[in-house]
Amino acid sequence: MKINVTWSTDENARQAGKVCAKKAVLDLIQTKLAIVFNSEKYNQEELLTGAKSVLGTAPIIGCTSNEGIIVTDGYISPEKKGYAGMMAIGDNDTKVGTAISHKLSTARETGRLVAKEAMKKIGTKSSPSYYFMFASLGDEEEYAKGIKDIIGDVPCFGGSPIEKNKKIFTEDMIITDGLAVAFFYSNKKIENNFTSKYHETINSGVITKSRGNKIIEEIDGIKALKKYCEWTERKVREVKDEKILEQSILKSLAVKTSDGTLAVIKQPVKGNNDYSIEFENEVFTNTAIIQMQISKEELFTSPIYAIRELKKKLKNKPAGYILLQNYQRKKMLEDDMDEFAKKLKNEIGDVPFIMTFTSSEYGKGEYISNHFARLMLSDIAICEE
Repeated sequence: MKINVTWSTDENARQAGKVCAKKAVLDLIQTKLAIVFNSEKYNQEELLTGAKSVLGTAPIIGCTSNEGIIVTDGYISPEKKGYAGMMAIGDNDTKVGTAISHKLSTARETGRLVAKEAMKKIGTKSSPSYYFMFASLGDEEEYAKGIKDIIGDVPCFGGSPIEKNKKIFTEDMIITDGLAVAFFYSNKKIENNFTSKYHETINSGVITKSRGNKIIEEIDGIKALKKYCEWTERKVREVKDEKILEQSILKSLAVKTSDGTLAVIKQPVKGNNDYSIEFENEVFTNTAIIQMQISKEELFTSPIYAIRELKKKLKNKPAGYILLQNYQRKKMLEDDMDEFAKKLKNEIGDVPFIMTFTSSEYGKGEYISNHFARLMLSDIAICEE
């Protein structure tokens, strides 16, 4: 397997797509997939038209990235009028089937449909080795359940673009609300490090009352927002409405996986007038919830450590890395992005990579099942063999 990563900041979206594709496929015998992350400022139709003029019938999947990307050459800044990054994967022994759909009556139904379409593209009824997924925020778990209904428990990697001007696409369609997947049928090894690098505090409790699967009303019988303020030494007025979103970057909440080895961040997104807390990812009554925290300095260093951990897992040489980092972690580092990109490059070395900034992240790592969360790092290494 061989992987190339290219980028462009051409103001013309069609030209940017063409430039990326020309460089990406330069020495690939067979391009099996092009993964694209780009600016929401671009006309997405034009970008894909430019890319497809070079890629031909090769599958494409991707989404908009929040205010920049990082590649081997550094941080591609949002100050430009547009930007696009492309990872092209070439391998004789790998097959990739993409599929996409607007959200149907339910997210789970959509997941089933898209899974069947991706398999149909390959001409098989067999489950893939793993799959990439890009989905609209808030329904990730349900989309994945629908996919699981069709293919079983297969490792999933990917993320959701932020809501503002978001776009998700394949070579067939561009959508704002729905799901895109790329099913990989491959004998090449893949490794994932799915982590937050936040620290557990002594503050924990049980969700004693919830509403639906996205709102916590009470923790240990106490109004959830008041409990969060008690744990984080915040005043209620500081975390009301969407204020809690920024307040919870350094002091967030999490639930433990069933094997007890991973704390999956469940970031509060809204503090309601009735003192309940809203989330984008699923939360359930009678689940233990933990207050987590991290420093700004650790937000800078933790992605480097996460890559280092991933490299230690590898038994084969990596052909390329796809790195997903939550955009809110990046927001805390705006003045340090060029330095951060340099340190990331120094850690990775000469292996091609692309980092995109998402609103939620998906991964499996070494855990029992796939997980969908916010404020996470999901680092994927695709190996040569």
